[in-house]
Amino acid sequence: MSRDDAAARRLYAWEDAEVGPRDASRVPFAQLQALVDHVWAAEGLRFPPRVRPLPRQARTTVARATRLAIEAPPELPTWVLLHELAHCLTSTAEGGSDGHGPRFVGMYLQLLVRHARMPEAALVASSAPPGSLDPAARPAFLA
Repeated sequence: MSRDDAAARRLYAWEDAEVGPRDASRVPFAQLQALVDHVWAAEGLRFPPRVRPLPRQARTTVARATRLAIEAPPELPTWVLLHELAHCLTSTAEGGSDGHGPRFVGMYLQLLVRHARMPEAALVASSAPPGSLDPAARPAFLA
């Protein structure tokens, strides 16, 4: 098992226990791009990733993202969209990525607090092991 696989498993378990129960909202595919554009602009960024349909053969994948695109199903929980946006923010157009590392977790927490109005202190207290998040994380392409 790779280090990122273990980090991803810890993150998914944390999301199931702490994030998902705090946000039951779902966004239909037709509204995803508008929400992505809104979050991107609110973060002071230009050139948001494009939303496109998740390929039908991706049966076990909920959604996936790179700096330039988010692939999503017909409907997506808001917190999952923010998870994918954190991947966009911690990736470069050339393919570099933080995976589920400290920069990703830091950006994701920032997005959950600012855009899903989740309580920062509770999320930080419940998050993965100490040192697994960068509280000062910034987009990879601005560093």
